Amino acid sequence: MASLLPHGVSRRAALAGLAGWAACAGLPARAAVPTVLAQPAVITPKALGAAMLAVTRAGARLVAVGERGTVLLSDDHGQHWKQAAVPVQATLTCVTFANERSGWAAGHLGAILRTEDGGQTWRKQLDGIAAAALAMTAAERSGDATAIAAARRLVEEGADKPFFDLEFVDAQRGFAAGAYGLMFSTSDGGQNWAPWNARLPNPKSLHLYGVRANGSTVVVAGEQGLLLRSTDGGAQFASLASPYKGSFFGLLRTRGGALVAHGLRGSAYRSVDDGAHWDKLDSGLPTTLAAGLAMPSGGFVLVSQSGDVLMARDDAGVLQRIPAREPVPVAGAALAADGALVLASLRGMRRLPALNS
Repeated sequence: MASLLPHGVSRRAALAGLAGWAACAGLPARAAVPTVLAQPAVITPKALGAAMLAVTRAGARLVAVGERGTVLLSDDHGQHWKQAAVPVQATLTCVTFANERSGWAAGHLGAILRTEDGGQTWRKQLDGIAAAALAMTAAERSGDATAIAAARRLVEEGADKPFFDLEFVDAQRGFAAGAYGLMFSTSDGGQNWAPWNARLPNPKSLHLYGVRANGSTVVVAGEQGLLLRSTDGGAQFASLASPYKGSFFGLLRTRGGALVAHGLRGSAYRSVDDGAHWDKLDSGLPTTLAAGLAMPSGGFVLVSQSGDVLMARDDAGVLQRIPAREPVPVAGAALAADGALVLASLRGMRRLPALNS
């Protein structure tokens, strides 16, 4: 969501109130690890009304993530929720599962978490301090002066950059994308993460809001209409001609293989050739399309920030509007096992009647 960290906000602003700097001879000073990355999320009944930013399926279970490290689980299709144990208090913005047990969540301060029990418990795999150190090591190995300067800034600025999206193609290979061009990949389920920032043609360090992979093709969407693509598994990326100059806040791939990018002012575009060409979809809405999901039988769903649901019954992208029954600021959406549409909103979780897919 753009409102979490708009471009232009000082990269140092998020460091206010954190512990002091630790100097290391010959290296840029490193920020201390923020307290919220070292303390577990508070277990509280108030979590059921927390601002929730993303939701997904883990088998039949629903897993939602949000502010202050809140993770909620539902085993009855979103009718009731319980809070999970989480090792950080950093706000979590995205969540994905490779199967019913193996999943990842990521968010503010560069935090990436992993679960191997369907979301019941989590452990930290990465944070912004470690991510900056990895970027510095990779830059020094490359010998590229521009990459070294960028990595040095990451180290100096500390853990102030969030991840906005995760994509795992299986239980081993995955990607995390975020603010100021932040992008990491893993090939071992997140035991090790590699920085890809320097591989992206993103000279303005624009935010990355969506990443989707299919075989050796990786497509990234972001701020100011940014569209990037790799066709060799991420070794190299190229810029794609963008049909829109506003920000894309999400990217989904349908069961039939089409890509749908959505974002500001009701904007949505569809591509059937991995981003080489895009067709505009008529949403009929002026509000931001904040969330989307692919339907298991084909087609897709987009949800506006005010809770309006747009449903395409096939990949052709003809959108049918289902007006919001309860206008709430929606950030994420998932389809429950019983067909209900479950929404993550800034006022907690919401469940809508089953969609006819």
